[in-house]
Amino acid sequence: MIKLTTEEIRYIGLFEQITKVPAKDCVIDEVSNSLVTFVVDENKMGMAVGMGGSNVRRLKKIIGKDVDLVAFSEDPLQLAKNALAPAVAEKVEVVEKNGKKVIVVTMDYQNRKLAIGKGGRRIRNARKIVQRHHGIEDIVFR
Repeated sequence: MIKLTTEEIRYIGLFEQITKVPAKDCVIDEVSNSLVTFVVDENKMGMAVGMGGSNVRRLKKIIGKDVDLVAFSEDPLQLAKNALAPAVAEKVEVVEKNGKKVIVVTMDYQNRKLAIGKGGRRIRNARKIVQRHHGIEDIVFR
């Protein structure tokens, strides 16, 4: 079961009110506190984004933080790819490391910069999402 903070619950309510799309999860970057990532069903992404990104812009204005949307997937590798988008991975695999499951992502330097995000905020939120939904301990780059 996913434990949400009061702030995450508030943001989910606001997200659902604006987009009319249920959010599966909400992750706030704990370090910079400048990015909120919502996880939604893959088939509801278009509706969540809104025409021309209108819902995302509206949320960003109200919340005062950058907003990212991630398409949920039952497959942990696909969820990791979705969470790291717009970066494109060459290869994604799950490996056992010290008894823990870790996702290893292979990508070029330009895509790695995109995947990490400003100050590491995108990769932090991606790690938290795959950990909450699939029990994967970490995402590392090769």
